[in-house]
Amino acid sequence: MERYWIKFDISLKDSPPVGILQGIGVTANDLNEAKKIIHDQVFKGKPLPKIKTCSEDIDISKIENEHILLNMGNPAKRGIWYPLGYSY
Repeated sequence: MERYWIKFDISLKDSPPVGILQGIGVTANDLNEAKKIIHDQVFKGKPLPKIKTCSEDIDISKIENEHILLNMGNPAKRGIWYPLGYSY
């Protein structure tokens, strides 16, 4: 499984789901599965916005925001590990 850090091309004016402006951390078998998990769990079946950046096999220690590091789930487990509250 791979860890992904995905940022979407969205802003507050787009009324995004809670907590995703900094990015979404998700672990999945491949990018298509990662996008499906995000589609189902975060966007509740609505179309995904355009992806701004996508980092595969992200080194957790390199995530720049201490808030994220202190408030994330288990990145070794399949599913969304940041932000909390969207996992299965």
